[in-house]
Amino acid sequence: MKTILMILMFVSAMSNAASGTDVAMIIERANLASFYAGDDGRSDARMIIVDAKDNKQMRQFVILRKDLEDGGDQRFLVVFSRPSDVKNTVFLVHKKVAEEDDRWLYLPALDLEKRISASDNRTSFVGSDFFYEDVSGRNTGYDEHQLVKEDEQYFYLTSTPKDPDSVEFAEYSMHIDKATFLPMLIEYRDQQGDVYRRVEVVEVADVQGHATVMKSKVSNLKTGGYTLLEFRRPAYDLGMEDDVFTIRSLRNPPKNWLNAQ
Repeated sequence: MKTILMILMFVSAMSNAASGTDVAMIIERANLASFYAGDDGRSDARMIIVDAKDNKQMRQFVILRKDLEDGGDQRFLVVFSRPSDVKNTVFLVHKKVAEEDDRWLYLPALDLEKRISASDNRTSFVGSDFFYEDVSGRNTGYDEHQLVKEDEQYFYLTSTPKDPDSVEFAEYSMHIDKATFLPMLIEYRDQQGDVYRRVEVVEVADVQGHATVMKSKVSNLKTGGYTLLEFRRPAYDLGMEDDVFTIRSLRNPPKNWLNAQ
Protein backbone atom coordinates (compact mmCIF):
# COMPACT_ATOMS: atom_id res chain seq x y z
CA MET A 1 0.00 0.00 0.00
CA LYS A 2 2.75 2.43 0.90
CA THR A 3 4.72 1.59 -2.23
CA ILE A 4 1.66 2.30 -4.38
CA LEU A 5 1.06 5.54 -2.51
CA MET A 6 4.62 6.75 -3.04
CA ILE A 7 4.45 5.90 -6.77
CA LEU A 8 1.21 7.86 -7.12
CA MET A 9 2.71 10.82 -5.24
CA PHE A 10 5.81 10.72 -7.48
CA VAL A 11 3.68 10.68 -10.63
CA SER A 12 1.58 13.52 -9.25
CA ALA A 13 4.69 15.56 -8.49
CA MET A 14 6.04 15.01 -12.01
CA SER A 15 2.75 15.99 -13.63
CA ASN A 16 2.58 19.16 -11.56
CA ALA A 17 6.12 20.24 -12.43
CA ALA A 18 5.16 21.70 -15.78
CA SER A 19 2.28 23.77 -14.38
CA GLY A 20 3.93 24.95 -11.19
CA THR A 21 4.28 23.59 -7.68
CA ASP A 22 1.15 22.10 -6.10
CA VAL A 23 0.85 23.53 -2.56
CA ALA A 24 -1.60 20.83 -1.47
CA MET A 25 0.90 18.17 -2.57
CA ILE A 26 3.68 19.80 -0.53
CA ILE A 27 1.51 19.94 2.60
CA GLU A 28 0.34 16.35 2.17
CA ARG A 29 3.86 15.02 1.68
CA ALA A 30 5.16 17.03 4.64
CA ASN A 31 2.37 15.60 6.79
CA LEU A 32 3.19 12.04 5.66
CA ALA A 33 6.92 12.53 6.22
CA SER A 34 6.42 14.00 9.71
CA PHE A 35 3.77 11.68 11.15
CA TYR A 36 3.18 8.60 8.94
CA ALA A 37 6.51 6.81 8.52
CA GLY A 38 5.79 3.08 8.45
CA ASP A 39 2.42 1.58 9.42
CA ASP A 40 3.26 2.03 13.10
CA GLY A 41 6.23 3.15 15.19
CA ARG A 42 7.75 3.51 18.63
CA SER A 43 10.56 5.54 20.11
CA ASP A 44 12.12 6.36 23.42
CA ALA A 45 12.16 10.11 23.95
CA ARG A 46 13.62 12.65 26.31
CA MET A 47 12.64 16.27 26.81
CA ILE A 48 14.97 18.83 28.37
CA ILE A 49 13.08 21.93 29.44
CA VAL A 50 15.25 25.03 29.93
CA ASP A 51 13.96 28.33 31.32
CA ALA A 52 15.37 31.83 30.81
CA LYS A 53 17.67 31.40 33.85
CA ASP A 54 19.09 28.14 32.42
CA ASN A 55 17.30 25.99 35.00
CA LYS A 56 16.66 22.53 33.52
CA GLN A 57 13.96 19.90 33.90
CA MET A 58 13.80 16.51 32.22
CA ARG A 59 10.93 14.36 30.96
CA GLN A 60 11.47 10.82 29.71
CA PHE A 61 8.81 8.79 27.91
CA VAL A 62 7.94 6.26 25.21
CA ILE A 63 5.77 7.25 22.26
CA LEU A 64 3.77 4.65 20.32
CA ARG A 65 1.87 5.26 17.07
CA LYS A 66 -0.39 3.26 14.77
CA ASP A 67 -1.86 4.44 11.44
CA LEU A 68 -5.39 3.40 10.54
CA GLU A 69 -4.88 4.83 7.06
CA ASP A 70 -2.01 6.58 5.25
CA GLY A 71 -2.58 10.30 5.70
CA GLY A 72 -5.73 9.53 7.70
CA ASP A 73 -6.79 8.61 11.22
CA GLN A 74 -4.11 7.55 13.71
CA ARG A 75 -3.59 6.49 17.30
CA PHE A 76 -0.87 7.75 19.66
CA LEU A 77 0.08 6.66 23.17
CA VAL A 78 2.71 8.48 25.25
CA VAL A 79 3.81 6.92 28.54
CA PHE A 80 6.10 8.84 30.93
CA SER A 81 8.73 7.13 33.09
CA ARG A 82 10.81 9.99 34.56
CA PRO A 83 11.02 12.06 36.70
CA SER A 84 9.00 10.72 39.62
CA ASP A 85 6.40 13.52 39.55
CA VAL A 86 5.25 12.56 36.04
CA LYS A 87 5.99 8.81 36.15
CA ASN A 88 3.07 6.76 34.76
CA THR A 89 1.40 9.84 33.30
CA VAL A 90 -0.19 8.70 30.01
CA PHE A 91 -1.35 10.73 27.01
CA LEU A 92 -3.69 9.07 24.48
CA VAL A 93 -4.73 10.53 21.11
CA HIS A 94 -7.27 9.28 18.61
CA LYS A 95 -6.33 11.54 15.71
CA LYS A 96 -9.12 12.13 13.19
CA VAL A 97 -9.05 13.85 9.82
CA ALA A 98 -12.77 14.52 9.39
CA GLU A 99 -13.49 15.79 12.92
CA GLU A 100 -11.89 16.93 16.16
CA ASP A 101 -9.31 14.59 17.68
CA ASP A 102 -10.08 12.73 20.90
CA ARG A 103 -7.35 13.27 23.49
CA TRP A 104 -7.03 12.00 27.07
CA LEU A 105 -4.49 12.52 29.84
CA TYR A 106 -4.13 10.21 32.82
CA LEU A 107 -2.68 11.79 35.97
CA PRO A 108 -1.61 9.00 38.38
CA ALA A 109 -1.11 11.26 41.40
CA LEU A 110 -4.83 12.11 41.25
CA ASP A 111 -5.89 8.80 39.68
CA LEU A 112 -7.69 11.03 37.17
CA GLU A 113 -8.51 10.51 33.50
CA LYS A 114 -8.84 13.95 31.92
CA ARG A 115 -10.40 14.57 28.52
CA ILE A 116 -8.48 17.29 26.66
CA SER A 117 -10.77 19.63 24.77
CA ALA A 118 -9.93 21.22 21.43
CA SER A 119 -9.27 24.53 23.21
CA ASP A 120 -6.46 22.86 25.21
CA ASN A 121 -4.60 21.49 22.17
CA ARG A 122 -2.33 24.51 21.99
CA THR A 123 -1.37 24.62 25.64
CA SER A 124 1.81 23.34 27.30
CA PHE A 125 2.47 19.61 27.10
CA VAL A 126 3.56 18.45 30.61
CA GLY A 127 5.19 21.79 31.40
CA SER A 128 7.33 21.95 28.24
CA ASP A 129 7.40 24.42 25.35
CA PHE A 130 5.76 21.78 23.16
CA PHE A 131 1.98 21.87 22.83
CA TYR A 132 -0.37 18.88 22.93
CA GLU A 133 -0.98 19.48 19.23
CA ASP A 134 2.76 19.24 18.46
CA VAL A 135 2.90 15.62 19.60
CA SER A 136 0.47 14.18 17.05
CA GLY A 137 0.37 17.00 14.52
CA ARG A 138 -2.05 19.72 13.51
CA ASN A 139 -4.84 18.85 11.07
CA THR A 140 -3.67 20.23 7.71
CA GLY A 141 -7.23 21.23 6.85
CA TYR A 142 -7.39 23.75 9.70
CA ASP A 143 -5.25 26.27 7.79
CA GLU A 144 -4.92 27.98 4.42
CA HIS A 145 -1.47 27.35 2.92
CA GLN A 146 0.42 29.52 0.45
CA LEU A 147 3.75 28.87 -1.29
CA VAL A 148 5.76 32.07 -0.93
CA LYS A 149 8.93 31.00 -2.73
CA GLU A 150 11.29 28.10 -3.25
CA ASP A 151 15.00 27.56 -3.80
CA GLU A 152 17.18 24.50 -4.36
CA GLN A 153 16.79 23.30 -0.78
CA TYR A 154 13.42 24.45 0.59
CA PHE A 155 9.80 25.24 -0.11
CA TYR A 156 8.82 28.36 1.87
CA LEU A 157 5.17 28.39 2.94
CA THR A 158 2.95 30.68 4.98
CA SER A 159 -0.18 29.31 6.65
CA THR A 160 -3.11 31.15 8.24
CA PRO A 161 -5.84 29.59 10.42
CA LYS A 162 -9.31 29.24 8.96
CA ASP A 163 -10.70 29.86 12.45
CA PRO A 164 -8.48 32.60 13.95
CA ASP A 165 -10.37 32.61 17.25
CA SER A 166 -9.43 28.97 17.92
CA VAL A 167 -5.66 29.55 18.10
CA GLU A 168 -3.20 32.00 19.61
CA PHE A 169 -1.24 32.67 16.39
CA ALA A 170 -2.06 34.87 13.41
CA GLU A 171 0.04 32.85 10.96
CA TYR A 172 3.05 30.57 10.76
CA SER A 173 5.76 30.02 8.17
CA MET A 174 7.51 26.76 7.26
CA HIS A 175 10.74 25.79 5.55
CA ILE A 176 10.10 22.34 4.06
CA ASP A 177 13.11 20.36 2.91
CA LYS A 178 12.75 19.34 -0.74
CA ALA A 179 14.68 16.11 -0.29
CA THR A 180 12.79 14.71 2.73
CA PHE A 181 9.66 16.91 2.88
CA LEU A 182 10.29 17.40 6.60
CA PRO A 183 9.43 20.89 7.92
CA MET A 184 12.85 22.01 9.18
CA LEU A 185 11.76 25.36 10.61
CA ILE A 186 8.35 26.65 11.71
CA GLU A 187 7.87 30.18 13.05
CA TYR A 188 4.64 31.40 14.62
CA ARG A 189 3.65 35.07 14.46
CA ASP A 190 1.26 36.97 16.68
CA GLN A 191 -1.30 39.59 15.68
CA GLN A 192 1.45 42.23 15.52
CA GLY A 193 3.46 40.15 13.07
CA ASP A 194 6.20 39.31 15.59
CA VAL A 195 7.71 35.81 15.77
CA TYR A 196 7.04 34.52 19.30
CA ARG A 197 7.52 30.75 18.89
CA ARG A 198 10.00 28.75 16.84
CA VAL A 199 10.14 25.00 16.11
CA GLU A 200 13.42 23.71 14.64
CA VAL A 201 14.63 20.31 13.50
CA VAL A 202 18.16 19.90 14.82
CA GLU A 203 19.04 16.39 13.64
CA VAL A 204 17.66 13.94 11.05
CA ALA A 205 18.63 10.29 10.47
CA ASP A 206 17.59 7.55 8.06
CA VAL A 207 15.69 4.85 9.95
CA GLN A 208 14.50 1.87 7.92
CA GLY A 209 14.43 4.05 4.82
CA HIS A 210 12.46 6.87 6.48
CA ALA A 211 13.92 10.33 7.11
CA THR A 212 13.35 10.60 10.87
CA VAL A 213 13.65 13.60 13.18
CA MET A 214 16.05 12.63 15.98
CA LYS A 215 16.25 15.97 17.73
CA SER A 216 14.06 19.07 17.66
CA LYS A 217 13.84 22.32 19.58
CA VAL A 218 10.93 24.57 20.49
CA SER A 219 11.79 28.11 21.62
CA ASN A 220 9.50 30.53 23.43
CA LEU A 221 10.88 33.86 22.24
CA LYS A 222 8.78 35.81 24.75
CA THR A 223 10.11 34.07 27.87
CA GLY A 224 13.55 33.08 26.58
CA GLY A 225 12.95 29.44 27.46
CA TYR A 226 13.18 26.42 25.18
CA THR A 227 12.67 22.65 25.12
CA LEU A 228 14.85 20.06 23.40
CA LEU A 229 13.23 16.79 22.35
CA GLU A 230 15.53 13.85 21.57
CA PHE A 231 14.37 10.53 20.11
CA ARG A 232 16.27 7.29 20.72
CA ARG A 233 15.96 3.87 19.09
CA PRO A 234 13.03 4.71 16.79
CA ALA A 235 11.58 1.75 14.91
CA TYR A 236 8.76 1.22 12.42
CA ASP A 237 6.39 -1.53 11.22
CA LEU A 238 6.34 -3.42 14.50
CA GLY A 239 2.82 -4.85 14.20
CA MET A 240 1.25 -3.15 17.22
CA GLU A 241 -2.26 -4.31 18.14
CA ASP A 242 -5.29 -2.01 18.06
CA ASP A 243 -6.00 -2.51 21.78
CA VAL A 244 -2.69 -0.80 22.64
CA PHE A 245 -4.49 2.47 21.92
CA THR A 246 -7.70 2.08 23.92
CA ILE A 247 -8.75 4.05 27.00
CA ARG A 248 -7.83 0.98 29.08
CA SER A 249 -4.17 1.75 28.35
CA LEU A 250 -4.39 5.00 30.31
CA ARG A 251 -4.27 3.07 33.58
CA ASN A 252 -2.69 -0.10 32.19
CA PRO A 253 -0.20 0.81 29.46
CA PRO A 254 1.12 -2.09 27.33
CA LYS A 255 4.35 -3.10 29.06
CA ASN A 256 5.50 -5.27 26.16
CA TRP A 257 5.68 -2.21 23.90
CA LEU A 258 7.32 0.13 26.40
CA ASN A 259 10.69 -1.58 26.01
CA ALA A 260 12.66 -1.33 22.75
CA GLN A 261 12.02 -4.38 20.55
